[in-house]
Amino acid sequence: MIDPAVQPPVGPDTTAERTPGKSLSKWTLYTRRFMRNKPAVAGIIIFVLLVIMSIVGPLLSPYSVTDMDFLNLTSPPSADHWFGTNGSGNDNFTQTMVGLQRSLMIAVTVSIGTTVISAVVGTAAAYFGGWTERIILLIIHFMMVVPTFLLLSIVSNDSGGVWWVISIVMIFIGWFFPARIIWTMALSLREREYVQAARYMGVGGMKVVLRHLVPNIGSLLVINFTLGIVGAVTLESGLSFIGFGVKIPDVSLGSLIGSGSGTITSAPWLFYFPALALTLLTVSMALVADGLRDAFDPTSSAGGRA
Repeated sequence: MIDPAVQPPVGPDTTAERTPGKSLSKWTLYTRRFMRNKPAVAGIIIFVLLVIMSIVGPLLSPYSVTDMDFLNLTSPPSADHWFGTNGSGNDNFTQTMVGLQRSLMIAVTVSIGTTVISAVVGTAAAYFGGWTERIILLIIHFMMVVPTFLLLSIVSNDSGGVWWVISIVMIFIGWFFPARIIWTMALSLREREYVQAARYMGVGGMKVVLRHLVPNIGSLLVINFTLGIVGAVTLESGLSFIGFGVKIPDVSLGSLIGSGSGTITSAPWLFYFPALALTLLTVSMALVADGLRDAFDPTSSAGGRA
């Protein structure tokens, strides 16, 4: 006879085994916190829609940027011209979509360039120290007091309004401020055990910077990239508005707003449609940046509980 004390229990509990909960990865936790931030989710949806419209919009329009409809000069929005036309008969919808595409290309290019350069330079200054750090900080502090907007205006004007030249100049003058912030943060990372271990094992300095320091400030780089898009769009729009940015036959949101500001009373559609696109772009990225900041901050409750 089997002893009941040692007899295995019978029932549904016999096959149910409790498995320990899986620990969430760092980026899964960040994603969950970000998705609980409703304004940030709305911002990224708006941004994706703007990117899609900038690509699909010019394909949907039967007009190109340079096409002129001499029968509809400065005409209001209609079935033929959804956003109206300007004084030359150009379709404002096509120009707004192409201008949005150009502004996005400049913004993303500049933001990627400044983020990469600032990450490498800032962490390298913190890791190597000594004369390397002093020289890099001297360059950064010098660039921070130079009237960069004036310099950018002069160079952009001489470039003829070519968008990639403007992007290069904006990268050249835009990397030093985030590099200063990254240098401050990397000062504490260079004393971590994994950095010291890599150094004692004879790993090269730049390999330590690229493999250990830069990946460990990834959250800061993501936020810098997002905010960099906002800053680049605003700066490019300001340059184009005053005539130092993208020039005809190419268009950007800033150049369209600049040309439309002169007819805001007689033809307001030439100003309000590009201005609306610019506002949606900057506001959406600002919301995304706020959501990323809250998701990466362990003390923030804005992202909800993971």
